[in-house]
Amino acid sequence: MEIRHIVFRLFMAIVIGGAIGYERKFNNRPAGFRTHILVCVGATIVSMIQVTSMNEMIQQMNVNRELVAVFKGDVGRMGAQVISGVGFLGAGTIIHERGSVKGLTTAASLWVVACIGLAVGWGYYYLSLLAALSVVITLVSLKKFENKFIEKFNVFKVRIDCLNENGMEEELEKYFAENNIKIKNIEYLIEEEEIEAHSSSIYTILVPRNVKMVNVLKEISTSECNISTV
Repeated sequence: MEIRHIVFRLFMAIVIGGAIGYERKFNNRPAGFRTHILVCVGATIVSMIQVTSMNEMIQQMNVNRELVAVFKGDVGRMGAQVISGVGFLGAGTIIHERGSVKGLTTAASLWVVACIGLAVGWGYYYLSLLAALSVVITLVSLKKFENKFIEKFNVFKVRIDCLNENGMEEELEKYFAENNIKIKNIEYLIEEEEIEAHSSSIYTILVPRNVKMVNVLKEISTSECNISTV
């Protein structure tokens, strides 16, 4: 492979990986600008190694036809290892926060960047550029569409510590129902030295986007209960 092809493909991998990684970094995601570049460049290197190896194999078989029966090559083997290996990176970007799983989009973007890197290394330039454009549009433009038309709730965890419950649970359920707040989960906490008539619980709730969480905390707080987000 000529040096100009190597330089161009590596440069293209840096640009594509950086463009996608910048969007992730801008949104404070676990894997950002440099991570996406490294994944894309690494996948490109693997593809170029495989392309070079296959070309050298073909040249040797053209020189010595007896090698045709000896050489065996699997075109997709190295690429498959890259795609499966990126799964470990993707798993590291997935975190659990406030009752919800975050990082799936970043994990998916890492996987896609690796696939695009393989395409760059093989020399599929139009495919790589169009794929990169599709990813950027998905991450930027469709995110705004999702926030406006699809995602209607924010997930919060609220801890409630009451000295005297006095039907607090029923009052909360009534308030949540009136304000279209959905209860996703309730955890009842048991302290090592439990105080009599003292109760602690953590509510995982889905709050509509048009409702401010600060107002919710003010309205459900009482003199006997300490309410805070987790």
